[in-house]
Amino acid sequence: MVRNTYITAAAALLLLLAALPGQAMIDGLEGNSFQFTAKDGHISTPDGPSVYFWGYSDDNGSGAVQYPGPTLILEQGVPVTIELRNTIPDKGTADPTDLIPVSIVFPGQSVMASGGQEGLLTREAVLPTDVVTYEFTPAEPGTYLYHSGTRPDLQIEMGLFGAIIVRPIGFDPMMPAMRKAYAEDWTRYDREFLFLQSEMDVRPHKLAEFGHIDQIDTADYFPVWWFLNGRCAMDTMGAPGTELLEAQPYNCMPMMHPGEKVLMRVIGAGRDLHPFHHHGNDSTVIARDGRVLKTAGGATSATQRVFTIQTVPGETVDALFEWTGEGLGWDIYGHAPGDPLQPYEDPNDHGKPFPVVLPEQANLTFGGLWSGSPFLGALGALPPGEGGLNPNGGYTYMWHSHTEKELCNYDIFPGGLMTMLIIEHWDVDLGMH
Repeated sequence: MVRNTYITAAAALLLLLAALPGQAMIDGLEGNSFQFTAKDGHISTPDGPSVYFWGYSDDNGSGAVQYPGPTLILEQGVPVTIELRNTIPDKGTADPTDLIPVSIVFPGQSVMASGGQEGLLTREAVLPTDVVTYEFTPAEPGTYLYHSGTRPDLQIEMGLFGAIIVRPIGFDPMMPAMRKAYAEDWTRYDREFLFLQSEMDVRPHKLAEFGHIDQIDTADYFPVWWFLNGRCAMDTMGAPGTELLEAQPYNCMPMMHPGEKVLMRVIGAGRDLHPFHHHGNDSTVIARDGRVLKTAGGATSATQRVFTIQTVPGETVDALFEWTGEGLGWDIYGHAPGDPLQPYEDPNDHGKPFPVVLPEQANLTFGGLWSGSPFLGALGALPPGEGGLNPNGGYTYMWHSHTEKELCNYDIFPGGLMTMLIIEHWDVDLGMH
């Protein structure tokens, strides 16, 4: 049954805004020893289809195959071991023990691989009994991509990829001064969110599902779905780990208070360029490919201010985003001139009235996110059946690809590579700060 996109959007936003606290840290697997199995399965898209894919599973967790693979949260300087097994069937043969060879490569890391069979780029799991062991010690903090090194033109498309986050030495999420992306103090942040971007051409998936690997032409490429963390909008804003999206456990729902620093970890996992536009303010790019941006001598930062992050295939970008409402010309909290200031409030706008008079309700059309009031954290009267998706009176900004066709799910708008940033009043609990 095809899901109604607008009903899905409403349910997702209502669930997130009304029931879930905002996260300060990215969902992922922590530790230094992991066991993966490459498996096949199906994902769901908001326009209705169930799509065949290949992916990695966490054998120490649910064991379910997922798109993308598990996000690994590692520590700088701590040795890591990852074991890989394989169960992806080669559906083009009559022998059920014939598998599609798979592997993992870790760009940005110096890896020792053993076991399995020798491949073009790394060791591969080819037989049901193969166990490939990958060992490396993350030398530098930052954001990284991992993916299959076996026929990557096809296997990345099929879903064999994931994200790696390496914490710097001394990182402590409970100490704001030590919640940093890198060793430098100017990389400190309050909340972090992953934006792992990918796309999908349905034709290779259909051919692989029915055993026609030899008919797949990866040079003839035409994607029809675009993903953030393995989900298309509006599922990006649904709850993480929901049974409705068992193979797609990660959501993408940035939330913040005014004045907080949000670390955007952006990864290009596909083969297309995605201009990721973040409404509301510029961001400051602080690192690329796990290397902090410094001047030639390394003494000061060489950060870049951008309003759109050009997500290059295979590249990672770390950027800091802030929003305070500064310079709007009116008091976003609706204060009287003598009221106390809110955290990070623009004192130049304190007490300034809203600059326009809103029309009567009979002359308005209401969006689902309109709280009834223009002020942050405030609610106002709404006609019956209107609004309801913004119970905390937050401000919302759409974050999305600026390639317009990527805002669709197989030509159905809205969807694709898109989510919402929710800015909530300081009275709303978003978790650790």
